[in-house]
Amino acid sequence: MGILRIGHASLRVMDMAAAVQHYEKVLGMKKTMEDKHGNVYLKCWDEWDKYSLILTPSDQAGMNHVAYKVEKDSDLDEIQAKAEAWGVRTEMLPEGALPSTGRMLKFNLPSGHEMRLYAFKEYVGTDVGTVNPDPWPDDIRGAGAHWLDHCLLMCELNPETGVNKVAENTQFAIEVLDFFLTEQVMVGPGGAIQAATWLARTTTPHDIAFVGGPRAGLHHISFFLDSWHDVLKSADVMAKNKVKIDVAPTRHGITRGETIYFFDPSGNRNETFAGLGYLAQRDRPVTTWTEDKLWTGIFYHTGEAVPSFTDVYT
Repeated sequence: MGILRIGHASLRVMDMAAAVQHYEKVLGMKKTMEDKHGNVYLKCWDEWDKYSLILTPSDQAGMNHVAYKVEKDSDLDEIQAKAEAWGVRTEMLPEGALPSTGRMLKFNLPSGHEMRLYAFKEYVGTDVGTVNPDPWPDDIRGAGAHWLDHCLLMCELNPETGVNKVAENTQFAIEVLDFFLTEQVMVGPGGAIQAATWLARTTTPHDIAFVGGPRAGLHHISFFLDSWHDVLKSADVMAKNKVKIDVAPTRHGITRGETIYFFDPSGNRNETFAGLGYLAQRDRPVTTWTEDKLWTGIFYHTGEAVPSFTDVYT
């Protein structure tokens, strides 16, 4: 019962043609439809629902909403009741509010980010099918991302005023959405301030993450790859296509993931991410990173600060 996984992200882009080319040629996604408003829908080759990314034309980059898929339609009613009791206002959108998608529960996280939950999206199948499938399709492009894996949301954090939307989001995600905490960063006197959290619903180290900053926004959406070799190849693809790379291939201490960060043409940060890291389970002890080892947690190989990584987001 409840949330299964991330379902899609809806991003604002300033040049639709350039954005579509980026997600198709660099990430390897495929366009599955375009609606009358000019929104473009794409999916990865190993995803079976109709889309995992929505690109909407805009004069400013950023995220419209992030959506998670639940197991059953009745879960939407249960979560709505829990969210309302928690003090979060919700709205139930009718079937078809988004193309090929059932009714959706819409609400804002305490940080202000819009989240939607749904139970149904049109099934189209993976590119290799379900009967005697090959391990990968012949027409794979670019990095060949398997699926949209997770997102990281920046949340307002101001110790001087006592505002900590990281902690509020984390509490809401655990108490209402039934996520469980896998890792956290604790800072300030006595390590009492929860400055970043990673939470899961599946067995991967995180399905969503919250990190503190001066304002709310989108830090990145992440796409799954098989291996470190695939992360390196994705960097080659980016270099060939003159993509702006934020952080070259490296390893996280947090989640143990292998990673590269880069930007789409509008400035939305993407990640290609590999490595299971560890088997996330509800009874696994939470990993805590202290303030003095923060950058080792973020970039394990160097342990050094990369200012753009925390200062630049949409």
